[in-house]
Amino acid sequence: MSDDQAILMIANSETDSNLYYATKFLAPDPFIFIQTDGRKTLVMSDLELDRAKSQGRVNEVLSYATIEQQLKEKGLSEPKMIDVVDACLKERGVKRLLVPGEFGFRHAEALRAKGYGLATKPEPFFEDRVLKSPEEIDAITRAQRATEAAVEAAIEVIRESKIQKDELRWSGGVLTAEAIKKIINVKLMELDCVAQHTIVACGIQGCDPHDEGSGPVRPNQSIVMDVFPRSSRTRYYADMTRTVVKGRASDALRKMYDTVRRAQEEGISMVRDGAEGRTIHQRIMAIFEQSGYHTGPKDGRMQGFFHGTGHGVGLDIHEPPRISKAEWTLRAGEVVTVEPGLYYPEIGAVRIEDLVVVTRTGCENLTRFPKVLEL
Repeated sequence: MSDDQAILMIANSETDSNLYYATKFLAPDPFIFIQTDGRKTLVMSDLELDRAKSQGRVNEVLSYATIEQQLKEKGLSEPKMIDVVDACLKERGVKRLLVPGEFGFRHAEALRAKGYGLATKPEPFFEDRVLKSPEEIDAITRAQRATEAAVEAAIEVIRESKIQKDELRWSGGVLTAEAIKKIINVKLMELDCVAQHTIVACGIQGCDPHDEGSGPVRPNQSIVMDVFPRSSRTRYYADMTRTVVKGRASDALRKMYDTVRRAQEEGISMVRDGAEGRTIHQRIMAIFEQSGYHTGPKDGRMQGFFHGTGHGVGLDIHEPPRISKAEWTLRAGEVVTVEPGLYYPEIGAVRIEDLVVVTRTGCENLTRFPKVLEL
C-alpha cells in the first residue's frame, strides 16, 4: 500500500474471518479496523473497549464514544459511524482505502461521498492468511482429532446396530441419520468444538454431496459422513469424510469405493510446494474416466465426479487454496483437503476426505482415521 492508503474493515469478527485474523479479537457487534503502514487500530464502543485493549492483537484501541463527543464539540450534532471513520482517516492522512469484497455498500457510498477512493481485492484479502503458522496448524490438528473422535463414536453405533430386514436397530429403535448426527455433534461439543450442517447421508441421499441426510439409515447401502467442526477455543476448522456400509457392500459399490480411495491416494501423493491444483484435479478426473466412471447429467441429475478435489481449511471451512479446475499453485504451509467422490444413484455415493499440510517435498497428512468400507 502507498502512504495515503489504509485497510479499512467495518464488521463483526464473529462472522468476518478476515477481521478476526487481523485482530484475534472476537466480538458479535460491528467495530472499526484501520491499518496504516502496518499499524493496526480498533475503534470500539464502551461495551468492548477494555476487553479489546486486553485481548486484541493490535497497536491501539480508541474509544468510539470519545471520538463521537469530539465531533459533537466541533458542531456535528449527530455523528454517524462513517463520520467517526472519517475523523480517524483524516488524522492519519489517508485518502484511499482498500476494503474486502464484502464491505458494506452503504458504507462505501458514504465514504466516496466524503472524497475517499475505494478499491478491493479478491480473496485471500490477507495473503499471509493462506500460509498457516505452526500455531495455526496445531489448532487445525486439534480440531481434526476431535473430528476423528466424533466419527469414531458414530461408527461404533453403526457397528453395534443390528440389521433387521431393511432397517438398522439400535437402542430399542430404528437408527436414523438424525440420531447419528446427534452423536457426532454432542461428542464434538464435549471436545470444545461446534458443528453445523454435519452430513450423514445414506444411499441416494449421498448422491447430492451437500444433502445433510435424514431418516432411517439402511443396511448394505453407502453412508457418507462429512464432519467439519470449528474449535470453540481457537476458531479453526477441521474437515473429514468417510464412507461406510453396515452389512455388505455390493460389488459395484466396493469397486467404486476402491477407485475413489486409489484416486485420493494418488491425489495426496501429488500435493507439494509448486504443484498445480488444476493438474491434481485433472489427474483424479482421468482416473475416474479410465475406470469407467463418466461424469455428466443423466435422468435429470448430475452423476460421476462433479465437485472440486479440495479446498483450503482455516478460519473458514472453505477458503483458498483450491484443488479444482481453477488455477492455483500450491505453496508450502497451506492446509487443504483432498476429497474426490463418485455419485451414482443406482450404486450409491462414495467420498473420502483427508486434510493435509503442503510441504516443500510433499505433504503431511493431518488425518489419522482409517478408511474402512464395511462395518
